[in-house]
Amino acid sequence: MKPPTPFSDPPALCGLPSPYYTPSHVAWRKACRSFIDQNLTVHAMDWEREGAVPEHVFHTFAASNMLVPSLPAPLPVGWLKRLGIHHVLNTVKVEDWDYIHTAIYTDEMTRSGLQGPAASLTTGFSYAIPPILKFGSQQLQERSLPDLLLGKKRVCIAITEPNTGSDVAGVQTTATKTPDGKHYMVNGTKKWITNGIWSSYATMAVRTSGPGPSGLSLLLVPLLNYPGVSMRKIKVAGHLTSGTTFIELDEVKVPVENLIGQEGQGMKYIMTNFNHERLTLAIAVTRQARVALAAAFDYCLQREAFGKTLMEQPVVRHRLAKAGALLESQWAWIEQFVYQMTKLGKLEADVELGGLTALAKAQAGIVLDECARCAVLLFGGNGFTTSGRGEIAERIYRDVPGARIPGGSEDVMLDLAVRQLVKNYQNKTKALERPQGSSKL
Repeated sequence: MKPPTPFSDPPALCGLPSPYYTPSHVAWRKACRSFIDQNLTVHAMDWEREGAVPEHVFHTFAASNMLVPSLPAPLPVGWLKRLGIHHVLNTVKVEDWDYIHTAIYTDEMTRSGLQGPAASLTTGFSYAIPPILKFGSQQLQERSLPDLLLGKKRVCIAITEPNTGSDVAGVQTTATKTPDGKHYMVNGTKKWITNGIWSSYATMAVRTSGPGPSGLSLLLVPLLNYPGVSMRKIKVAGHLTSGTTFIELDEVKVPVENLIGQEGQGMKYIMTNFNHERLTLAIAVTRQARVALAAAFDYCLQREAFGKTLMEQPVVRHRLAKAGALLESQWAWIEQFVYQMTKLGKLEADVELGGLTALAKAQAGIVLDECARCAVLLFGGNGFTTSGRGEIAERIYRDVPGARIPGGSEDVMLDLAVRQLVKNYQNKTKALERPQGSSKL
């Protein structure tokens, strides 16, 4: 059996010991890879060329409960069992699921090296359903979750607007109650909304009162074929199959019962939701970097120039080594990070790891940029061509901005990370101070 190309898989899959993976994780990786290879990975490049993932793929994944792993861990066991979902691929019971299982799934879903095909399937489960599960009323959950969790209807997350990206507090889409108090009238626009074009609903950030974060709320807004809603796909540089959408909302009438949680708490809900989004993005993006670098490594072993292979050129080895060190360091950090998620409660993880999640997401984009650029340069003209031997490098390099901007743009993430670390440090320092007027330590 041919040994794995260097950098092509995480060290634990290349025979090296790891403290993180139990027999359950190993069995899950095997079952997960087999299913995803057959139903996604082998077709991903063709679908990316065509610009669309066939609708039946979503239903195939849903029927096998293979969209459920996109949800944050631990899984919503009560709801899943009510709907007859007791395990995933007959391998992991839903009550035994942890964040390492989630990381394995996210890593495998991007093993084609392309973000678009996976994002076309998982975005709604990953980012739009969790707020309903965590903060939605029982009545809203009963009306929406059965169809959403079983994949009978699709949902997207709609935060970003033409003039509001990482500055979530600047959302301008309004939701104003009707005089009888029974409905919200929603007006505004949403842009760069992944999966929007196929979604029956959006978990949407809306402004229900004055300016700033205290005026934001979350609302489950009907989309497909709903009065007042207009949607069209947007052409973007990468993620060609992810259904990036522009949404216009003109006097869209939404029942007040579709409010998620409480009015004015939207910013809190969104920030909590971002942690899962950013961590899964970091995992997927690091796999993309791995695919790019491994493809370049293989090519350099075969391609000859100036009478010898590229791999025999010191400058080439230096470039691969530099990118490889960044890649494996990033993956080691992610594994450590995910392990910590299995040991911390949700509230503690949000405090201790919230800022670091932003940093991990930002760093993943930086590592992808280095690895993808390295691959394109080593592939030479083939890496600048949209077909042939270097196509995978060209495609991944095109996806780089999609790693560094969505989910919180890189500079904002770097700043957020340090601000959160400073806040935690100051809070812990203050907790150690002697109470005024007390002799107690």
